[in-house]
Amino acid sequence: MRNCPRVMVWLALLALALTAGCERGDPQAISSEADEPNFRHGQQLVKQGRSQEALAAFLKVIARRGESAPESHLEAGLLYLDQVKDPLAAIYHFRKYLELMPNSRQAVFVKGRIEVAKREFARTLPAQPLESQSGLELLDRIEKLQRENEQLRAEIAMLHENVPGPVNRSRAMLNQAGAAAGVSASEEPERPRPFFTPTIESPAAGADSPVSLAPEQPAEADVREPLIQAAPVPATRPPPSRPTPPATEGGRRHVVVKGDTLFSLAQKYYGNRSRWRDIYAANRDVLPSENSLRLGMELKIP
Repeated sequence: MRNCPRVMVWLALLALALTAGCERGDPQAISSEADEPNFRHGQQLVKQGRSQEALAAFLKVIARRGESAPESHLEAGLLYLDQVKDPLAAIYHFRKYLELMPNSRQAVFVKGRIEVAKREFARTLPAQPLESQSGLELLDRIEKLQRENEQLRAEIAMLHENVPGPVNRSRAMLNQAGAAAGVSASEEPERPRPFFTPTIESPAAGADSPVSLAPEQPAEADVREPLIQAAPVPATRPPPSRPTPPATEGGRRHVVVKGDTLFSLAQKYYGNRSRWRDIYAANRDVLPSENSLRLGMELKIP
């Protein structure tokens, strides 16, 4: 019986210690997003017109706080849309903001910016594919892949900064991307790049579009040959009327195979779908129109 008061005292002290430990907890869960040094630094960089550095600061906040960085998603979306001119990345960050802050007073404004970003993306595609249902499905598919890609970028940035935080959602995709690129998750890649190439469905027949697929066989030409050959064709050919210009030093060539489009070639060689016009302009001597790709055709890649 004499030990009962002593036991009660020890139990009380233990309870106080546990309560103090719970109250200390993780300061990140208590601190406001506006108190993050990188967030404040990003706002200052925006005012100074240093968009790329500001975007990097906001992405660091997103990588550190995970699902607790809605304002950083909004700032990143505005920078991607207005400065970087990447409407797909902007749509991803705007939707993350709406997911985290669905009842915010800025929700209507953010939804409007999403529509603006969709129109900007539509301008980079030929023949205005958003006018058809297939174009809308294509945009949704690309947005989904873009969201996954941005998650990987945020996690890679967090690993590079050695900032402790949750790395959970895209661990499997991160490992797959690292294996395909020949680097591990702990190594910093030279530059995070999208690891996908969206598949463009061929438009309806007759559409003037560079995303038409190269046919399996060349179209049959209207060949008119005389039934009786009057004289044998001489072995020597006359010189061409116009000499073929030599390839520029360091120029690249591509032989068209099944499934190639100007859209996919721009993504393959430049990592930018909107540069299909550069390839088309460099090959106007063999491409009378954007959708005249043929199997075996050799294209110059400027």
